[in-house]
Amino acid sequence: MSSKESILSRIRSHTGTRYEQPEITLDAIHYEDKTGQFSESLKAAGGEAVVLQAGEDINELIRKHFPDAKRIASNLSEITCATFDPDSVSDPRGLNNTDLAIVEGCFGVAENGAVWITQQVKHKALYFISTGLVILTNKEDLVNNMHEAYKRVEGTDYKYGFFVSGPSKTADIEQALVFGAHGPMNVLVILR
Repeated sequence: MSSKESILSRIRSHTGTRYEQPEITLDAIHYEDKTGQFSESLKAAGGEAVVLQAGEDINELIRKHFPDAKRIASNLSEITCATFDPDSVSDPRGLNNTDLAIVEGCFGVAENGAVWITQQVKHKALYFISTGLVILTNKEDLVNNMHEAYKRVEGTDYKYGFFVSGPSKTADIEQALVFGAHGPMNVLVILR
């Protein structure tokens, strides 16, 4: 038994009456056009969403949005514009100076333009160290709100997961907004 499990076991043994969690019932927001709302929400967060049209080449679309990207990381088989496989890098510091990372998102949230991503690369640093981030996800996998999102995540098995909505943003004491201080400067979500 690990020390964490030992501590939690001792806490549980000293817990009195246990109560069931109440059922939460509410009328969460629903959207007629989840794709449109997702795009608007992501734009408000500083990112961009693009719907991949039938017959459109995803690699050309990526190149169109990031024409100056030289060092492009992806382990997705459909991405041929990648210049290296991030899983071939043994030390995560080797991902430094990555212009663009192209990754798979599990689903998007129309309410806030967020995408749920689980670790599908060797080093999770890739999600935060690259200058630009392209996330691929399916239109059919958009949910209305965070209530639906958490229900979808609940009970799934993943090593590491997070929601991302637009590029990294921070502001200093002078209220100057800075993009990319703690993550990508640009986020593009491609809806297939």
